[in-house]
Amino acid sequence: MTPGLMIAAPASGTGKTTVMLGLLRALRDLGVAVQPFKSGPDYIDPAFHRAASGRPSFNLDSWAMAPSLLDALSARGDDADMVLAEGSMGLFDGVARAGAIGSGASADIAARFGWPVVLVIDVSGQAQSAAATALGFARFDPAVRVAGVILNRVASPRHERLARAGMEAAGIRVFGALPRRGDLHLPERHLGLVQAVEHPDLDAKIAGYAAFLAEHVDLAALRDAAAWSARPGTEAERAAASVSNIVPPAQRIALARDAAFSFTYPHLIDAWREAGAEIVPFSPLADEAPDLRADLVWLPGGYPELHAGRLAACERFRAGLHAHAADRPIHGECGGYMALGEGLIDADGVRHRMAGLLGLVTSYASRRMHLGYRRAVLAAPVGALAVGTHLAGHEFHYSTIIEQPDPALAHVTDADGNAIADTGSWRGRVSGTFFHLIAAVA
Repeated sequence: MTPGLMIAAPASGTGKTTVMLGLLRALRDLGVAVQPFKSGPDYIDPAFHRAASGRPSFNLDSWAMAPSLLDALSARGDDADMVLAEGSMGLFDGVARAGAIGSGASADIAARFGWPVVLVIDVSGQAQSAAATALGFARFDPAVRVAGVILNRVASPRHERLARAGMEAAGIRVFGALPRRGDLHLPERHLGLVQAVEHPDLDAKIAGYAAFLAEHVDLAALRDAAAWSARPGTEAERAAASVSNIVPPAQRIALARDAAFSFTYPHLIDAWREAGAEIVPFSPLADEAPDLRADLVWLPGGYPELHAGRLAACERFRAGLHAHAADRPIHGECGGYMALGEGLIDADGVRHRMAGLLGLVTSYASRRMHLGYRRAVLAAPVGALAVGTHLAGHEFHYSTIIEQPDPALAHVTDADGNAIADTGSWRGRVSGTFFHLIAAVA
């Protein structure tokens, strides 16, 4: 294995993604090949990681993924000089373990692969007290080793001295201290960061982060702190580990890919390709129809609600879907599911015509957050995924169902095993769900 670090934090909102992007680019600028990973189900951050590092980033999710899949994905970094994995939420934040492999916490991933943790701590509003937080994290779980901290949003040289003094007294190593800067943030919207493809100046922003991190963080010390443990499992299990255990839903897949439909997990596309499937991208926003030779059309999640008027006017896209659905399957996830329905009501209350292949009508006029892990047992096929297939995924959206007259696609439960009313639906050869597929479950 390649030595690595987990860049984590006590909570969301500490600036860890900015630090991660700056470190990835700063190390790349030094000639270090850095393999990025994202802990948990976030499907937006990996695109930023790729832009910063020049290498594809993959999610590692201890709740949704079997150990063999985690190991196969971690091997994507075996040809790199170093691994950097970005945590999600707080380091130990996850869900109940009942019926699951892990909690989904970043700590699970750090412990499994032996990657020491570097905590990004927002010290605004405190000084020596930040050391108590760091010490608590360092002692919370003996299986997780905290290598040190990066202090963020430091107000002044005096503030830095006080915060460093507290860390020194607690025996916590400080890798760097980042002065407070109002321009070091990425814009957000309701599902997290604005997508990487929507930033015309993203490369310049990342270069700025890198220069800032290189000035204030000891990059050589960070590289020296990276470590790993032997990849778990027997030699035979490690040799057999492969992302291709996720069966592709078809041989030739027309995959919608643009600003409205972009939420696909990189490991899933890799798995389909590794299993021999051909991926043919197309853009609904450019009014492109799916490839006529495709065996299946897959509409990922994204932000169709921001482009609903344009989508309603895309007649070639709509006609292409209807022609395909006559004799071949179509599946939509979250935003893609909504686009397959009868209508989508935007935040201003305006209803837009969608594809009309399902009876679903959704609304953003009365927002309500739906968030969490999902397990599903298919009651109807999704391409080559047969009835009875068990799936693991994640749901995150703010839309409300106004109408859903079609049969349920699956029996869906949350992380605690409670039944979920949003079951997805199907009509003929067309299906959709609100959850994003992460992996099949044995």
